[in-house]
Amino acid sequence: MKALEAPRIEEIRAARDRIASSIVRTPLVRLQTDDPRQEIYLKLENLQPVGSFKIRGSANAMRLVPRKALDRGVYTASAGNMAQGVAWNARHMGIPATAVVPDHAPRTKLDAIERLGARVVKVPFDEWWNVMVEHRYAGLDGLFVHPVSDPGVIAGNGTIGLEILEDLPDVDVILVPYGGGGLSSGIAAAARALKPSVRVLACEVATAAPLAPSLAAGSPRAIEYKPSFVDGIGSKGLLPEMWPIVQELIAGSIVVELEQVAAAIRLLATRNRIVAEGAGAAPVAAALTGRAGPGKVVCVISGGNIDAEKLTKILGGGVP
Repeated sequence: MKALEAPRIEEIRAARDRIASSIVRTPLVRLQTDDPRQEIYLKLENLQPVGSFKIRGSANAMRLVPRKALDRGVYTASAGNMAQGVAWNARHMGIPATAVVPDHAPRTKLDAIERLGARVVKVPFDEWWNVMVEHRYAGLDGLFVHPVSDPGVIAGNGTIGLEILEDLPDVDVILVPYGGGGLSSGIAAAARALKPSVRVLACEVATAAPLAPSLAAGSPRAIEYKPSFVDGIGSKGLLPEMWPIVQELIAGSIVVELEQVAAAIRLLATRNRIVAEGAGAAPVAAALTGRAGPGKVVCVISGGNIDAEKLTKILGGGVP
């Protein structure tokens, strides 16, 4: 697979115009913490129609291709959020959609995918990961929308960076959940073009954090993957085609523990009345460690699709 190039700022701006009617321009609000000296801001992508940022990249990718390319429908590989983004856009475009999901995908996300009219194909994690690597799934027809390494998806994700820089021009650090690198790379490409001094840091959970050791070693590294309630990020390795762009654009990775993510979910709910899923709360957990450094820090709350029983346990002080 050919290595990708970072989207140009012109492509990101064109993506914003292309998807404007499909998305919400989400607000940027300040996190209410015990330490008023901490300037932590929240980019609330959990307020999108499908509850996550994935609606942006999927909308851009699906609108970039000729309509004839969509005649046989679309499909994607996703733990839940990209599948919802593809399904939502497919429904509005009047085409069928299918989602290949890993067997640990949460029921809340599966219900949402089916509610949006898409078909679900559940497979073991290794088989699902292979779809991500090969960009195809035998037996499914139509356009494959890769959840990470699709140029249109990355440019669509980059529109978040445009909005952050417009709303907080003096931002110093942007913390982004790291799944495969499509979100962080898109945001970092926009930031580099508009304000090169901004540091974009990835956020990973300790049970599934391949980027941190890869950056330390200077080459992709595989790790032991352990599923957890933080189901929207993490994997056993890096996508080869994403490594060059990630290595170029991402300034580092902050790895947090499951307990820290759960605490961040509680904080968001009790202080700001925000419901975040594990991946969406990971940047807040990272910011609260202080490892992002001083200055104005923006946390991308990537999604809010969390099972009710998991949220209940977390709010009660537990870790699912």
